[in-house]
Amino acid sequence: MIDIRLVRDDPEAVKAALGRRGVDPAEVDHLAELDTAARAAVGRRDGLRGQVKDLSRQVGEARRSGDTDLAEELAGRSRALGDEERALDVVADGAQAAVRQALLYLPNLPADDAPDGAGPEDNVEVRSWPEVPPSYTDAQRVPHWEIGTDLGLLDMERGAKLSGSMFPLYRGFGARLLRALTSFALDRHGDTFEEIRPPTMVRTETMVSTGHLPKFVDEAYHLERDDLWAIPTAEVPLTSMMRGDIMEEADLPLRLTAATACFRREAGAAGRDTRGLLRVHEFDKVELFAYATPEQSPGLLEDMVARAEQLLRDLGLHYRVLDLCTGDIGNSAARTFDLEVFAPGVDAWLEVSSVSWCSDYQARRANIRYRSEGGGSPAFVHTLNGSALAWARIWAALVETGRQEDGSVVLPQVLHPYLGGQGVIPGPAAD
Repeated sequence: MIDIRLVRDDPEAVKAALGRRGVDPAEVDHLAELDTAARAAVGRRDGLRGQVKDLSRQVGEARRSGDTDLAEELAGRSRALGDEERALDVVADGAQAAVRQALLYLPNLPADDAPDGAGPEDNVEVRSWPEVPPSYTDAQRVPHWEIGTDLGLLDMERGAKLSGSMFPLYRGFGARLLRALTSFALDRHGDTFEEIRPPTMVRTETMVSTGHLPKFVDEAYHLERDDLWAIPTAEVPLTSMMRGDIMEEADLPLRLTAATACFRREAGAAGRDTRGLLRVHEFDKVELFAYATPEQSPGLLEDMVARAEQLLRDLGLHYRVLDLCTGDIGNSAARTFDLEVFAPGVDAWLEVSSVSWCSDYQARRANIRYRSEGGGSPAFVHTLNGSALAWARIWAALVETGRQEDGSVVLPQVLHPYLGGQGVIPGPAAD
């Protein structure tokens, strides 16, 4: 969440910043009104607490001096004020909760250098690789769901039979390819990122810490009986690993990586292309995450983008990097770079990575601070996260890009060690 002191000290600046994201200035005004009311309620409560405390002192003095009548009179006044104070405490708590709730719904302030824009059409292409776009053969212009069916790699029908539409089922070498991609990425990140295997089901406060709740409740899978949520990304548990903690500056940056299944309802998928692996409810992903100081964050953001790019280059996939505009960055992010690969079989760019700097927005929600080596009060850490990479669409782009005239699929050299040395998925058996 944003710092409420910014709203108190310079509400117009907050309105201007959030206005770049399309937020109505009235939301900031409403938050300011709630905060004013909450501070007034807390002030009244604390004033009564002070009076009760002072009366209690006077009661003690009166009893020690033997003035029983005065002590009883003061005690009666103290009880009456105590009842009033307890009632005001409920009001103050409710007012503070209203402020927090409003803060939970407001998005992060965008970075000054994030490009302005209303939506995806205003994102800025930073670069693409290779610089000269490759040409594709007719063999590569076949969609992955047809290739997967023909070669026994992907069975969307049986996935739907088990769990409903948009739940893929990988078979044989298709499943092995998915596993190879995960091992390949984890090995590449193991030089500086500690591997974590977090739980896949998390508590409500864990989802709140990243900003996925309460605003995006319709996108999440909830097990009401246990009040647990299926994670939409490993960013969720990794962010909350240090929830409520004070870290030491010497331990920062703390870099983490995790491979997990991810679950998303895709509530807004109506009218979008959901064939094959283009949009699914469950997918595997390797996530990068870091806790950092503000000064460390720019370098970490560059490193995460570079790592995702290097994986795509090693996989031989045509990709581009987009600097997301203020109207398209996620709720928790201050700056985001998306990586998209070109899938020739579906003739489309597919997002496979989103790398974000969230400033102290998530850390405020999760109360994660660090103690500076220079002393002073603990400050909130900054958090960064990024996919490196999300595999469903990578899988699709690989089988489409690697398809040969005979129907076989040639896979990148870097994956061969993870596939028992096999680099080609044989084509359909001849009739």
